[in-house]
Amino acid sequence: MYLRSNDRPGPRLALRVAVLSGVAVALFGVLFFRLWDLQVLSGSEYLAEAKNNRSREFKVIAPRGDILDRDGNVLVDNRTSLALQLNTQKLPEDPAEERAELTRLGHLAHMSLRKVRRTIREGEEVAAGAPVTLRKDVGYDLVYYLEENQRRFPGVAVQRVFVRDYPDGSRAAHVVGSVGEVSEDELKEASYKDLEPGDEVGKGGVEYTYDRYLRGEPGLTKIQVNALGQPTPGGQLVSEPPVPGDNLKLTIDPEVQAAGESALASRGLPGAFVTMNVHNGQLLGLGSFPTYDPTVFTEPMTQAQVDELIRDPVLAPLTDRATESYYPTGSTFKIVTALAALEGKVITPSTSIFDAGKLTVGTQSFQNAGGASYGPLTLVPALEVSSDVFFYELGWDMWNTGQLQRWAAKLGIGQESGLDLPGETEGLVPSRAWRNQLYKEGNTERPWSAGDNIQLATGQGDLQMNPLQLAIAYAALGNEGTIVTPHVGMEVEDAAGRVLKEFDPKPRRRIHIDPASRTAIMEGLHQAAQGSQGTSYGIFGGFPIEVAGKTGTAQRPPHADQSWYAVLAPYPDPRIVTIVTMEEGGFGAESAAPAALQILEAYFGKHASSVSAAGTGLAE
Repeated sequence: MYLRSNDRPGPRLALRVAVLSGVAVALFGVLFFRLWDLQVLSGSEYLAEAKNNRSREFKVIAPRGDILDRDGNVLVDNRTSLALQLNTQKLPEDPAEERAELTRLGHLAHMSLRKVRRTIREGEEVAAGAPVTLRKDVGYDLVYYLEENQRRFPGVAVQRVFVRDYPDGSRAAHVVGSVGEVSEDELKEASYKDLEPGDEVGKGGVEYTYDRYLRGEPGLTKIQVNALGQPTPGGQLVSEPPVPGDNLKLTIDPEVQAAGESALASRGLPGAFVTMNVHNGQLLGLGSFPTYDPTVFTEPMTQAQVDELIRDPVLAPLTDRATESYYPTGSTFKIVTALAALEGKVITPSTSIFDAGKLTVGTQSFQNAGGASYGPLTLVPALEVSSDVFFYELGWDMWNTGQLQRWAAKLGIGQESGLDLPGETEGLVPSRAWRNQLYKEGNTERPWSAGDNIQLATGQGDLQMNPLQLAIAYAALGNEGTIVTPHVGMEVEDAAGRVLKEFDPKPRRRIHIDPASRTAIMEGLHQAAQGSQGTSYGIFGGFPIEVAGKTGTAQRPPHADQSWYAVLAPYPDPRIVTIVTMEEGGFGAESAAPAALQILEAYFGKHASSVSAAGTGLAE
């Protein structure tokens, strides 16, 4: 069959065919060059990605090191736990589907939908992008159920994790501290540069201070998976085991710590105790009441649960009252006044001051506790009976010299001590410059006066210090002028018990104390504890070890009087100092002194064989 001339394609149709043919050629060209790019130019790259899709890498968390007391007893170790975790990035995008999954998940975890969402929100605030732990210590029945229903719970997994374990419950809780997930702000710090969201770090106590030793190094497991992302039989490719953290041995003496905590708890009053080696600053005991059980931090906590722990400003169980609180100290401060007066040549040990029961300055009268009067006194009997008037006179004599404030500073009062625990307070030693500045700014009704210094001389007024600072001041008297650096870290050990590092911080400074001044004050403290007229004779009079101790009763409006006791033992060459304070405990001899006795009984009971027959020596 032949086409007639009028059946031939027209010019417009030919043009359309040519355009379509050109487009087709261009498309085939693009496809060809794309295939060329994929298979030839980028082939190796995509081949590597394909191989990577056949494998999965998992970080293996390293167990933290144990925390031990000085005798090697475990205060903190680890246990394994199954944790229910959710990768929020794998949740359904549809809000209704997401809600449905979270509701199902809440039923499994025994959590309301609201609590699940709150836990997710708070977890992402701490470590954005990391899997959120909804619950720890889940049972194997839940594990099996999730394995059988993986498609209904995308992003949900049960992981085996290490959880901190506390064999003795709350023992030394404020010392050991707690751990938690690293925060976004912490990840920006150099000390956490190798960590990822979801990793755990120390959050308080020695867990925080010595985190770099306790943390360890994570391992790595790489496995081969099939197209569904499931592990293939024998598919483990790489296995690098984690390196456990090193163990930390503390200076804490278990008998002293137990006795101190028991003494505080038995009286049920908020308070604290410190027992320290006067020569090297090792803390043998450090405790605060009320305390808390660190186990609560091993479970994910909502903000409401945290608030529950800290909301009561009176009980405040998370506050370490030994280092983070501050109070007036009452008559325990009199050793500072005595040193300032003796070293400043205001008095000598034989200077006599007449105690008529009160001191009147202008329109103000300052009286002895209970209205007592003792007549003429020198320093030793003034300390024995705790004459306020004797020390009021010294405060009056030094009110315009600043001598009392200078000696308080020399002894470390009103300053951070260098303690290896976070949160220590500085406190306050009131002075002319401090009060006059407040007056200038309109924050007080009057400038500095003699009455302020008179009050300070007996540890009253605006004085604010913590028990640890008082322990350092008494230790300086006991060791003849060394301002020690207190510490609880003693050494780092590996799993075999080999010592890797020791902690023995140098003293902050040494101050000169005239031997005659020290002898007089120590004798006064000895008489106060064990002399027949001593304020704590009823407590320590029959104690077989010679000691030097001082009661303190501090006014703390609107609260009832605060009870204090400070003791150096053995006398006259002490090796330890113990400080006890109890809020609203009344006179020092009522609450604090009996608690201090309980601590010393535990210490000297343990070291009975090292006490000399005369009861005045103690071996290292």
